[in-house]
Amino acid sequence: MSWAESILWVVSPYVTLVIFIGGLIWRYRYDKFGWTTRSSQLYESPLLRVASPLFHYGLLIVIVGHVTGLLIPLSWTNAIGLSNEAYHANALIWGGLAGVATLVALGLLIYRRRTNGPVFLATTVNDKVMYVVLAASIIAGVVTTVAGFVPSEVSYRTTVAPWFRGIFVLRPDAEAMGHASGLYKVHTLIGMALFLLFPFSRLVHALSAPLGYLFRPYIVYRSRADGAPRHPAGVRMRQNRPL
Repeated sequence: MSWAESILWVVSPYVTLVIFIGGLIWRYRYDKFGWTTRSSQLYESPLLRVASPLFHYGLLIVIVGHVTGLLIPLSWTNAIGLSNEAYHANALIWGGLAGVATLVALGLLIYRRRTNGPVFLATTVNDKVMYVVLAASIIAGVVTTVAGFVPSEVSYRTTVAPWFRGIFVLRPDAEAMGHASGLYKVHTLIGMALFLLFPFSRLVHALSAPLGYLFRPYIVYRSRADGAPRHPAGVRMRQNRPL
């Protein structure tokens, strides 16, 4: 194993993890009020209503596919009678559909941000870099998914997956990663770049899912006819009364 491969597949994953975790801690400690997507729905809503759900649901399926594909060993699926061919067929079909949907949605979001004046003015340099890296990662993922339909003796489940699982036990299998195809290596490197950018971009809002919203009580809005007081300045108020 050359020194370049050692840096790429042994050293760089831990550098990425240190920056990722350290960046999240720094962001939460010193930029709590910046932990947001800076919504631009006020400037344009119709296109956002289509592109945003498509992007988020598509990306969720992509993430689930990556997690299961990388963390579930080949021996486990063989043990339950699921052949490698059947596993790949399902993963490629559903992963391909989700990847294309996510890519289309991202294209719509970029188009909206580029063509709508107020939205474009609210776009920072950080946002532009994030869009480039995110688009590159999704495109690389779609390309590797399509390439997966071509029969090959080399599979990510015997190359990338063992290397990835080894990172968490401090034994990354750089030799296995060295046998991966160039497409998988490029996709992996872009993925690490995305993790480096994550704590310092608007992507960090993914860690702030409003789970409490699912369990809070409903709020009933009563009109002035139900006895709601009038504001001293004459502005009509609405009273919140939880059930």
